[in-house]
Amino acid sequence: MLLRLLLVICELLPRPVLKAQPSKPIEGSSVILTCEIQFLPQKSNVQFQFCFYRDSQLLASGCSSYPELQIPAIWKEDSGSYWCEVETETHSTTRSPRFQIYVQRIRISDVSLVTQPPGGWVVEGDKLVLICLADNGTGDITFFWYRGALGLNLETKTQRSLKAEYEIITMKESDAEQYYCAADNGYGPTLSGLVSITVRIPVSHPVLTLRTSEAQIVVGDVVELHCEALRGSPPILYQFYHEDVIMGNSSAPSRGGVSFNLSLTEDHSGNYSCEANNGHGAQRSEVVTLNITVPMENRIENLTSRILEGLLGTISLIIVTLLFCYWFKRKIGRCSGDPLRTFPNPVPQEPSYLNSSDPVQLQPIYENVNVVRGDEVYSLVYQIQQEQEPAAAEHLRTHGENKIPSDIYSRIRKANVVDVDYEDTM
Repeated sequence: MLLRLLLVICELLPRPVLKAQPSKPIEGSSVILTCEIQFLPQKSNVQFQFCFYRDSQLLASGCSSYPELQIPAIWKEDSGSYWCEVETETHSTTRSPRFQIYVQRIRISDVSLVTQPPGGWVVEGDKLVLICLADNGTGDITFFWYRGALGLNLETKTQRSLKAEYEIITMKESDAEQYYCAADNGYGPTLSGLVSITVRIPVSHPVLTLRTSEAQIVVGDVVELHCEALRGSPPILYQFYHEDVIMGNSSAPSRGGVSFNLSLTEDHSGNYSCEANNGHGAQRSEVVTLNITVPMENRIENLTSRILEGLLGTISLIIVTLLFCYWFKRKIGRCSGDPLRTFPNPVPQEPSYLNSSDPVQLQPIYENVNVVRGDEVYSLVYQIQQEQEPAAAEHLRTHGENKIPSDIYSRIRKANVVDVDYEDTM
């Protein structure tokens, strides 16, 4: 009875219908296939298996109980006839009509060539990467790289991408050229524009040459220092050194090197070198030694000049030392307050007029006799007169003989002393 019922159900099962969303997919997009059964019998417990095919090829991993199948990305070669099949529990099957899917491909447009490093500038020996880019296009794209305006093919690559790279591992000076690329996905190649590549050459070790018109170099001659790097992209900056001290620099906009003129003195003897730099590493030349001959008259003049300089320096030192000693001695004398070193200033006396109607004014004469005896110092002030005044002499004898020794007193009387200033330092 059950078998008969199943046979009736199978006879009543309609054919399924296959639908695609979208029905006209673009290459690279996803597509969903749906197998629909429009008139199912009123039997909820009936189980079905759904299978999807393209040109008799089973899709996915097999049949499933789910009536949909998603294709993540469909390509031009996936175009063809699609259909689905429904299988019942009794292994009876029914197939849908075939559905034609045509995958659309987008033509390539806007192809460009870019370089790494950017700008098309690369140093000799470094790597250059040529990147070919397409803004639009689908499917497998074939890329081509060309060198020169005549189009020498360097490389060809096919890949499912809008970007492809070609590398030149080690650039040479001869690789400085124009480059371009092309991309094709079946509609014909689309070309990029031309890109010029410049290969920069680092400088080599420069050569320093000393040029002079004389076989023997003497003081006063002019020597030309010429520095030149045989390889290197211009412009090149050259610097000249004397004993590792920079003397000057000059830039060469083209090849050929630069020169530096030097008027020689004795101090210019020594080692010379030069340096070249174009922004890709500096290089130094080998050292060149310059020996300068000094004429005999110049040697004598130099020796005399040095001797005079030495004497002037010595004399100046002596003068400074004496001035300092004098200043220091005076400063000590003012500060010590030693009474033995300080003498009172003499006090002038009134002039004397003796027995004359037309007296002549005599100028007082002062003299520090500085008579020292023991610890006593005598300061004598005397005046020569035409006549000795008896009273003064007597006064001197009476008041001074007790304090002044006899020999000193006798000297005072002979000198016609009229005044004595006695100072006892005890």
